[in-house]
Amino acid sequence: MASPQVVQTQPKPPLKRNLGLWMLTALVVGNMIGSGVFLLPASLAALGSVSVFGWALTGVGAILLALVFANLGRSMPRTGGPYAYARSAFGDFVGFQTAWGYWIAVWAGNAAIAVAFVGYLGYFFPGVVANGLSAALAAIAAIWLLTLVNIAGVREGGQVQLVTTILKFVPLAVIGLVGIFFIKGSNFGAFAPTGVFPGITSAAALTLWAFIGLESATVPAEEVKDPERNIPRATIIGTLLATGVYVLATVAIMGIIPNADLAKSTSPFADAAQAIFGSWGGSAIALVAMISAFGALNGWILLQGRVPLAAAQDGLFPKAFAKVHGKRGTPVFGLVVSSILVTGLMLMNYNQGLVAQFSFVILLATLTTLVPYAYSAAAQAVLWIREPERFSGRSFARDTIVASLAFAYSVWAIIGSGTDVIAKGFILLTLGIPVYVFLKWRQAVTARATKPTTSSATDQPAVAA
Repeated sequence: MASPQVVQTQPKPPLKRNLGLWMLTALVVGNMIGSGVFLLPASLAALGSVSVFGWALTGVGAILLALVFANLGRSMPRTGGPYAYARSAFGDFVGFQTAWGYWIAVWAGNAAIAVAFVGYLGYFFPGVVANGLSAALAAIAAIWLLTLVNIAGVREGGQVQLVTTILKFVPLAVIGLVGIFFIKGSNFGAFAPTGVFPGITSAAALTLWAFIGLESATVPAEEVKDPERNIPRATIIGTLLATGVYVLATVAIMGIIPNADLAKSTSPFADAAQAIFGSWGGSAIALVAMISAFGALNGWILLQGRVPLAAAQDGLFPKAFAKVHGKRGTPVFGLVVSSILVTGLMLMNYNQGLVAQFSFVILLATLTTLVPYAYSAAAQAVLWIREPERFSGRSFARDTIVASLAFAYSVWAIIGSGTDVIAKGFILLTLGIPVYVFLKWRQAVTARATKPTTSSATDQPAVAA
């Protein structure tokens, strides 16, 4: 199958290569470590200590996917990441599906992260969460503040990401490392009260949301310094760092807090910090959680304009998304439209219990991200066969095995999402088909309108002298 040939809707705009290795690694770690991890130890407590193996299983799957994205990012450093790989391997329609689903997952997920940020902000300023409207307005303020930061430039967004990632990663690592010395074996409770295999499977499904974002380094590829080197390094380093702190902190918390108390805790990290450091520990962790959500929101806002930018450049999204601000080098239109959609989602749900309203959105966002993961894993195998020159110096057998395992993990995770989520996710992806049909129709009309016509004189056969 030949690579898709699509006429560019407009010249490719200049993007500034301002993201170095550490900013890029911070983007991966910061997008992975968001808000969900702070409640996961309590959710896993009912499954027993076998849930640690669930963390490990999800970590292995995440590392397999990270290896796929590292390899693709090295051989094809194009803006859009999963979209670019899917389109190159499978053509326009699959590329559009990938961009459509991933874009929706990003801005819908941003609404959930913004809600979590406001929840932690309410720990210090209770009046903010006194009613639904004030909470929604605070979340919207955070969204637009970070949208303006990312409009200012990718360097500014990267700097915010680096600072917030350090501020949240270090305290979580400290809890994991110091907490080891406060572990009591009796606190772990039953090993597998729901069964070993069901326990591991359930834990792997619960922890999956914490690993979404491992592909983040590949999305702004054309804004990365030395992308062939830095994208794979940031992807692998970021995934390993996040996986390590997840497992270490979970083991420590399970060993510090009795299992029965942990299962009922609404702030397990804060409870563990209080047990280690005293009364000030809870407030410190609430602050870390707030910074964590704020940093994740910044990182995902940075990405929300890049996938539609890449798709629009290929004629697979409305052409306005392809616009890049000349001086700042940022996709202003895509950033603003995405944040407007997040704002609308917030306002539509402000009076119905925000956290509950967005729990299902998170599941859908996870599913619509897993589909691009599966496409990307399959794309590596296809591109290896069709364009082996891209992968010079690599082992076909090794990369194909890794891609196959990553694809199998993605499919298993999709199945684990549940039939209800799969059905609604399928509908969400299907709703993009009319958009794709319209864009193709418009391209055909434009092509016919600009096709040069031949004059009647040239249509006449030549007459011999």
